[in-house]
Amino acid sequence: MTTGSIILAAGKSTRMKSALPKVLHDLGGKKMVEYPLDILTSLSDVKPVVVVGYEAETVQKVIGDRAQYALQEPQLGTAHAVLQAKPLLDGKVDTILVTYADMPLISQFTYQQILETHQTHHAVMTLLTLHSETARGFGRLVRDENGNPQAIIEEAVATPHQLAIQELNVGVYCFSTEWLWEALPRISISPKGEYFLTDLLSLAVTDKKMVKTVSLADADEAIGINNRIHLAEAEAALRKRINNHWMLEGVTILDPTTTYIESTVMIGQDCIIFPNTYLRGKTIIGEGCQIGPNTFIQDTQIGTGCKVTFAVLEKAIVEDQVDIGPFAHLRKGAHLAQGVHMGNFGEIKNSYLGPGTKMGHFSYIGDATIGAEVNIGAGTITCNFDGVKKNPTEIGDHVFIGSDTMLVAPVQLGEGARTGAGAVVTKNIPAYSLAVGVPARVIRKLEKPDG
Repeated sequence: MTTGSIILAAGKSTRMKSALPKVLHDLGGKKMVEYPLDILTSLSDVKPVVVVGYEAETVQKVIGDRAQYALQEPQLGTAHAVLQAKPLLDGKVDTILVTYADMPLISQFTYQQILETHQTHHAVMTLLTLHSETARGFGRLVRDENGNPQAIIEEAVATPHQLAIQELNVGVYCFSTEWLWEALPRISISPKGEYFLTDLLSLAVTDKKMVKTVSLADADEAIGINNRIHLAEAEAALRKRINNHWMLEGVTILDPTTTYIESTVMIGQDCIIFPNTYLRGKTIIGEGCQIGPNTFIQDTQIGTGCKVTFAVLEKAIVEDQVDIGPFAHLRKGAHLAQGVHMGNFGEIKNSYLGPGTKMGHFSYIGDATIGAEVNIGAGTITCNFDGVKKNPTEIGDHVFIGSDTMLVAPVQLGEGARTGAGAVVTKNIPAYSLAVGVPARVIRKLEKPDG
């Protein structure tokens, strides 16, 4: 059987009190709507349909061609929203999964369970339920004396007896397509002037059709986001889920409550993550690394056996066996080769440091290409900006740069060159030459070591 999917994302959600559409708020490194979209893309035989309404163009711009779009205008309830997807799915799929963009924690396992239950029992409708004493505004599922689902009663109109029911309708459904398109026009309008998907259960019972339920084991999956408090609850639940995943994969997280790892991050085995560490974006960390404490890493690739302490890394590349920190900052374009050491209060931007190079402390390297086994003395600065443009600095292998050296770009230092402490280098220094002074001048040639 072929499967399609619909994600409802048309609501304005005034309770978020935001100019940004609710479904585009960040959660664990992705937009809220991307969680169901990514899962349902893998389960669907055609592109998922996202039903948009409020700020439709903004939502479409973020999602792009990963989905099809149905516009709900005006917004007349959930059943009306699903009906807008009919032209895109009618005749193309046998089964349709329907979910909400503001319920991002529903897992792939749960969606698969709903789909398999629905198809195995040849049901026309399968719905996800939760047994809980905390209602969270969900409707109550009413069953008959034999345990068969009969109706969904919304909380606002439920009697005290119905409010005592602890089986809740989560709002995720699977439908037989042929029956769905026939049943939707039969839904009666509510007193609020809307058409609701929950009424489909009563119609299925009237039609004497098979209806099945799937009980949700993890209550956190049912967290729906309507305001900033719910967003924080979902963030905490997702953070716990992500951290537990990595610990089961062989990563040591010393304090999960203060460790923030986004869903897009990858971490190798035998890494140790210290407290107050933030791993964000498309960060990839190799095996056997020590990260943190108090470290922020975003969109950065880190090799094996690295140590990063009290540092900020943004859009950088760090190869194997690199030691960074404390209080170091790698900015966009920084590339540290194998075995580099970067110490206290250093900053690197758009620069390459070759294998084995050491940058001890209190230095800034920008727009530079630095060779292997270079010693960068404390207080070294590449003066890369002349007020108009950025200029490059090139440093060869085995160069020794004295403390407080100013390298006024554009400038080149040949292999094995040396500068004295406090030198201001405004002209190129040949290989194996010693330059000192302000401005720096070559005072003698140096012998090239054997080998």
